Amino acid sequence: MPQDDAWDADVSREIARGGGKRPAAGLTDETGPESRRADEPDDADGEELDEVEVVPVRPQLSLAIAGFAGLLAVGLVLGALTSAPDSRWPYAVVLFGVQLLYLLAWVMALNPPAASVTAGVAVVVALVADHQGVTRTPPGLLPLLWLTAGGFVVALAGQLIVTRSRRRVIDSWRTTLALVAGVAAYSIPIVLTRQESGTQTVTVCAAAAGVALVVARAADAVLPKPRLAAQVPRGAAGIVLGAMLGTLAAAAMGSVLVLPFTPAKGAVIGLTAVVAAHLIDLAVNFGQADRRLAGDAPTFWLARHMQGPLGAFALVAPAAYALSHWFLR
Repeated sequence: MPQDDAWDADVSREIARGGGKRPAAGLTDETGPESRRADEPDDADGEELDEVEVVPVRPQLSLAIAGFAGLLAVGLVLGALTSAPDSRWPYAVVLFGVQLLYLLAWVMALNPPAASVTAGVAVVVALVADHQGVTRTPPGLLPLLWLTAGGFVVALAGQLIVTRSRRRVIDSWRTTLALVAGVAAYSIPIVLTRQESGTQTVTVCAAAAGVALVVARAADAVLPKPRLAAQVPRGAAGIVLGAMLGTLAAAAMGSVLVLPFTPAKGAVIGLTAVVAAHLIDLAVNFGQADRRLAGDAPTFWLARHMQGPLGAFALVAPAAYALSHWFLR
């Protein structure tokens, strides 16, 4: 009997300690620390989670980009307004300088195969496009399209000869097309200044896009919120405000320009130009963020910050041509 009393006492102590059951071998309490895998992130009960890198917004840099976008808009507007009817060569010289800046920024950012060959072909395309824009009669968009297609094919052929890598050339055809088409697009304002209502359309589109970009970038220096993404140093407030003020500026210009412009038509044209400008500018920002996350080497800082405004006005030019021919008529 004493042995039975001792056994009962042991059982009572086990029950008091943990409930009388031992867990099966290899099993643990699901709520205990042993149940967490080594690669599982900690929960929100005071333990640290993996943090997403937040790229800071630099106000001085945002203001500098805003100033550069404003200078581009002023150059396009003043060049269009001051072009003499008998000679567009001064405007062509100004635009050729912008084409070289575009080429510098985008080649360094996109790094196409055989970069020197691609850049050389793009320079030739820019020169021929400017010459065609000034001298060809009647002025039109079709010759620029054929020139862009020819330059694109020549650039791809040059890349294939230099790199001897068909896969790399095929993978980068979008990059090559963006370079060749971008420099050719800057010749479109020359063509428009030689057509009816073209000068006014260039003026309204460039002014609206310029106001939108300047306001958006300046607002980022003051209130870059809400952030579009942690890795993209841009705020949605500036983009919305820029779009509104750019459209308003275009509507105001439409009220003072001659027919067929009206405030309503000016607003539609301005809104189209604003959307095109913001689309490219934001695409450049997100592309830079993707390269940063992928661990690619960053682009030269000057080219990286010029890329957005230069690409924006390159897309605004064909949009202005389309609006001039298919909306105002």
